[in-house]
Amino acid sequence: RIHSVETCGTVDGPGIRFVIFTQGCLLRCQYCHNPDTRDLKGGKLVTVDELIEEIARYRTYMRASGGGVTISGGEPLLQPEFVREIFRRCQSRGIHTTLDTSGFPDFKRSQPVLDHTDLVLLDIKSFDPHTYHRLTSVSIEPTLHFAGYLSSLGKPMWVRFVLVPGLTDDVDNIVGVAKFVKSLKSVEKVEVLPFHQMGQYKWEAMGYDYPLKETPTPTPAQVQQAVDIFSKQGLKAH
Repeated sequence: RIHSVETCGTVDGPGIRFVIFTQGCLLRCQYCHNPDTRDLKGGKLVTVDELIEEIARYRTYMRASGGGVTISGGEPLLQPEFVREIFRRCQSRGIHTTLDTSGFPDFKRSQPVLDHTDLVLLDIKSFDPHTYHRLTSVSIEPTLHFAGYLSSLGKPMWVRFVLVPGLTDDVDNIVGVAKFVKSLKSVEKVEVLPFHQMGQYKWEAMGYDYPLKETPTPTPAQVQQAVDIFSKQGLKAH
């Protein structure tokens, strides 16, 4: 069950990528720009065969750019068997695979997906447990556990941290994220993503109250401060 696809994505992993946005998410992130992916029964039903056939049309672009296939969401790990099979068939064709996840869903069901995952984009939204719960309505512990497991496997990771003024930008919080990420063995880089208002219209169209409508986008100086905190821990950050 998917929400949509993007055939030539450039921000969800290396190179030009075929991005599949799965349907369904258990988190309720205050800044979510795809609230229409929340409903586990929404979206449209597709088969692995259908997606693999469509992916094959873009192999030239992916190969030339060092790209591949990324599965995002929603939350891909809510449909682990589906994701694993797509990745397995991609890898059998020499196509690079990337999983974009919060690391929150059922750990045991999620593990087999990693057998055919080349890169994980892991969203660590906060380190302070209270801030994390306020932001997402769920516990941070599953994500930290998942990150530790990825590290134990030596699975390549790009960590993503969204900088939200007044919510995740407390210096102690960012330092906490940075120190935790430093403890992981296979993090290739950290992406500091500035909060934006681009999802507000979707919330309003769906009749939801958008909680961050008064929250500004962080300034370049604020973003740089966060990048510097990660860099001081010896991490490659931008």
